[in-house]
Amino acid sequence: MSNFPDDIDLKDFWDDSAYARKEITDAPPSDELIAELEAELGYRLPASYVAFMKRHNGGNPRKTCFPTEESTSWAEDHAAITSFLSIGRSKNYSLGGDLGSRFMIEEWGYPDLGVYICDCPSAGHDMVALDYRECGPDGEPQVVHVDQEGDYHITFLAKDFETFVRGLVDEEVFDTSEEDFQQDLLSVTRGEFSEALAPLVADFPPFPRIGEAIRAVALQLLEDKRYFALHADPRSYLLYDVQFWLYQQHHRIDKRQQYLDAYPPLIAFGGRGFSTGGYAPGFVEDWFKARFNARELVESKAGIVLSEAHKAKVIEQLQATLGR
Repeated sequence: MSNFPDDIDLKDFWDDSAYARKEITDAPPSDELIAELEAELGYRLPASYVAFMKRHNGGNPRKTCFPTEESTSWAEDHAAITSFLSIGRSKNYSLGGDLGSRFMIEEWGYPDLGVYICDCPSAGHDMVALDYRECGPDGEPQVVHVDQEGDYHITFLAKDFETFVRGLVDEEVFDTSEEDFQQDLLSVTRGEFSEALAPLVADFPPFPRIGEAIRAVALQLLEDKRYFALHADPRSYLLYDVQFWLYQQHHRIDKRQQYLDAYPPLIAFGGRGFSTGGYAPGFVEDWFKARFNARELVESKAGIVLSEAHKAKVIEQLQATLGR
C-alpha cells in the first residue's frame, strides 16, 4: 500500500525560493476551501493531490521533467513544468487565482477537460492538467500535457497524480539547452523572414534598417531567456509594436481582431527561418489592449495606427538597440 505523500521528502522535492514563497506557495488549504474550489471548478480533486498540497501547498519542484513517448512543444521526449498551482485563491498561481485553472480555460482557450494544476516554462504556451474526460467529474483523473502551440494537442503523462509526482525527473536527464540555444541563435541571426514579414521589412521608409533592428531585439530576447519567445516583457512588447507598425504600413486595420488574425504568420509561425515556432494569443491580445488603453494605438482616418508619440518612442528604442 502506498505511503504517498508522507514518504515524499519535502526538502528534497520543493525548491522553496523567495519567489515561490511569495507568488505560489500558500498555507495548507482547509476542507471548506477545498470544497468551495471543487464546486467552482466542477471537479472533485483527487485525494492524493489534496493530501500532497496539505503537506506543502504549491510551489516550484526541484525535479521538473516528465518523460513522454511522443514529442511535445518543449522537447521530443518529455514535458517540463515550472510549478504546482496551490489550492486557494490568494496567489496568482493558485487554482482559483488570477492565473488559475478557470482563467486558462476561459481566457486562454484551453479545453475544459478538468483542472489545470501545473504551469510550464513557456509561460502559457502549455500546461499540465488533471483530465476527467474518461472518469467523470468525481472519478480519478489521468494527468495530461496540453500544448497550446499544437492546437491544444493532449499528451498522456500518467494514470494518476501520484504516478505523475513520482515520475518527475531532474532536467539534467534531458538537458539540450545549449543545442536549443545554438539553433535559436542561428534562426535569429540568419533565418529568413517569413513570407508574410519579408515584403513588409523590405519596404519600410520610417526605419530603413528595420530588418537589422528586429534581429537585434530578438537576439537580446534570446540572450535574456536562452530561448526565442515573446511574452509580456518590454523587449517582447517592442517586437509586438514593430510587427503591428510594419503590417499597418501596408494594410488598413479597422478592428483589433483583424490584426490578431493577421499576426501569426509574421514571426510566430515563420517556418524554419526567423520564427518563435509558436505563440500564446493572450500575450498579443494583452499588448493590444494595453497600447490602446494608453492611447499608443489610436483610431484615425487610416484605421488603427500607432500614435505619433509612440512611433517616435519605438524608433528611439530601435536606434538604441542598434547602438546609435
